[in-house]
Amino acid sequence: MAKPFMWMAALPHVSNMMPRLKIVMGVCGVGKSTIAKLLANATGAAYLDGDHYHPQANINKMSQGIALTDDDRWPWLQHFAQSMSGHTGDAVGACSALTKTYRQWLIKSAGEPILFISLEGSKKLIAQRMSARVDHFMPSSQLDNQLAMLQVPGADEQTINIDISASSEQITNNILEQLALFNTK
Repeated sequence: MAKPFMWMAALPHVSNMMPRLKIVMGVCGVGKSTIAKLLANATGAAYLDGDHYHPQANINKMSQGIALTDDDRWPWLQHFAQSMSGHTGDAVGACSALTKTYRQWLIKSAGEPILFISLEGSKKLIAQRMSARVDHFMPSSQLDNQLAMLQVPGADEQTINIDISASSEQITNNILEQLALFNTK
């Protein structure tokens, strides 16, 4: 069962309304792109994949197993967030958003609240899923680096945390149930 919503009630820029922008986040291999696509389709939202906003230099580094630096990430995150906010309706994106600072930068760059949907699972499960992927630029060797960097969203962020041990369809249904619970408040 998914953990309940954790909202930033004390922060002035957060309202009780459901943000129109949602980012499915987590380390490599958790299924961000798959789940974000399914969620976008289920809700009629636009879908944007953060991987498509990386400059070629970032992709080259990651393909070689070299971790990105903050200097590599800031322009990428800004471009991605601005692209999401440029949609007139709801938008669902897939983006690692590993640290609180990156999530804050995404919100600032978008100029509006973002609900983060944090996909979480065991290292063993994530590694199994990564080894089954084909034609993806992120090598499995980066998993340890991403897990070390990950700051799981806390109670002071707009987030729902979702376990990834179920099928993609069930994970999406779990997210939809959590979104429906919020909409009844």
